[in-house]
Amino acid sequence: MAILPILIFPDPVLKEVARKVERFTPELSLRVDDLVETMRAMPGGVGIAAPQVGWTERVVIVDVSQHKKGGKQENHGLLELVNPEILAMGGSQVVREGCMSVPDYTANVVRAQWVLVDAFDRHGEQVILEALGFEAVVLQHELDHLDGLLFLDRVSSLKSDLFRRKSYR
Repeated sequence: MAILPILIFPDPVLKEVARKVERFTPELSLRVDDLVETMRAMPGGVGIAAPQVGWTERVVIVDVSQHKKGGKQENHGLLELVNPEILAMGGSQVVREGCMSVPDYTANVVRAQWVLVDAFDRHGEQVILEALGFEAVVLQHELDHLDGLLFLDRVSSLKSDLFRRKSYR
């Protein structure tokens, strides 16, 4: 496994729409391992999308189980999702978000309180899951990356909802 370099905004790859994974190969599995390793190496890392390391396919990793916000809620542990799609969502909440690709800022973003996601695991088995609270927020954030969106694109007012991060670690 390898820890991969994170692309930083405004890298143009971060604005690309990722393509669907067509084949579930051993190489895909190795790349998923690299994403997991990269996410876990980052301070506070609870999610990563493949485009953040320059791999423009629809793969995200989420694990909120060790985070103070996610560990208090019921969660799924490590999620390795290929070609994920949000089937349904509900509720509304304002949350403070940050991103490994935008390391100097956080922002208030409106997100759904729950999501229903359809995806595949690294072996091509279908996964359908419902996530709530912090895990739902992280899933929405990571799936946005697959469509070339950053949390900055969801900020209502850059003047009142964007904040310089005091410390990334």
